[in-house]
Amino acid sequence: MIEDPIEKFKIWWKDIEKNTNTKHTGAVCVSTIDNNGFPSGRFVDLKEVSKEGFTFCTHLGSPKSIDIARNEKVGLTFWWENLGYQVRVLGNAKKIPSLVADKYWNMRSRDAKIIALSCQQSQPIASIQELHKQFELKCHDIGNKKISRPDNWGGYIVKPISIEFLSFKENRLHLRELYLYIDSNWQRRLLQP
Repeated sequence: MIEDPIEKFKIWWKDIEKNTNTKHTGAVCVSTIDNNGFPSGRFVDLKEVSKEGFTFCTHLGSPKSIDIARNEKVGLTFWWENLGYQVRVLGNAKKIPSLVADKYWNMRSRDAKIIALSCQQSQPIASIQELHKQFELKCHDIGNKKISRPDNWGGYIVKPISIEFLSFKENRLHLRELYLYIDSNWQRRLLQP
């Protein structure tokens, strides 16, 4: 039995990367609360997990960033079907420092950087053709120049207060382990399926 849920998560994540052909092993649904009080979920790419929390990056003017600015309480949900693993995290999101954002920006492909510069994430657009035109114009403007991280691109680290692991069983007797962060320590509980 693993007492530290961060270490348990890392083990599961490595299992997924080694033992499956899952293309997006870091895909995580980030759930926030929107301006009308409704939950709003979308998938992003988990960049890192550490003792400090779970890190993802985004456009800082996106709906998720606006939601987090209003209410830092978020949920993260991972589902790795090939191994029957689900992980649910509740925690508080804080912006990552600029140097950390720079590190993740520099890991992005050139096209991903240009898309981040040429698009206003989640804003309406008249047509797919207009979207392609924006991208092509930005490619032309940038040419071969180095692409620096814009101020409106960064990320968040979610400091967990609870982490639940579910191991799916065909007979529905799923193993559910809930870790709660209480008095600066993780406490583990088993939950019924």
